[in-house]
Amino acid sequence: MEHDGISAQAEATEHIEATEHIEITKHIEATEHIEITKHIEATKRIDDLRALLEHGLAEGVGVGHSLGVRMRTLEVGRTVWTLRPSPAAANAMFTVHGGVIATLMDTAMGSAVYTSLPADTSYTTLELKVNFVRSVNLDAAALECVGRTVHVGRRTATAEAQVTSADGRLVAHGTCTCLLTAAG
Repeated sequence: MEHDGISAQAEATEHIEATEHIEITKHIEATEHIEITKHIEATKRIDDLRALLEHGLAEGVGVGHSLGVRMRTLEVGRTVWTLRPSPAAANAMFTVHGGVIATLMDTAMGSAVYTSLPADTSYTTLELKVNFVRSVNLDAAALECVGRTVHVGRRTATAEAQVTSADGRLVAHGTCTCLLTAAG
């Protein structure tokens, strides 16, 4: 009798272990599928954004075209943009207007958020905070702006950006909050 009890207990333990193994395997497969799907969606978002920007540049449309803002790098949650100062970007002091730098930063942060969103989600900037550290002369070399997502939730996303001069000096830094909405 005792032998049958031990045998039944061993079978029950094997059944539990097999069931746990199946559940763990299913969980891993589901997680891998979700990650692959997210990667495919993110790659499509980046491709869509590149196509949109190329169309805008080719047609001479958009604030980026008007100000000379150019995309250098698009990755999920990180973008790099450049701006070559020009007389069109001048303020009354004959330096680059702060609004132009803020636009560069908004572009970098917004596009970083965009690359992190599901295909059925859009965004709009809700808040923009910029700290200017130094002025930029109109004859300066190209500025670089790196935008990164900090948080992407269901209703809002936050991002940060830094603008640096050609010699690596900080020009401005800031953050934004984006409102996430259904695309369409």
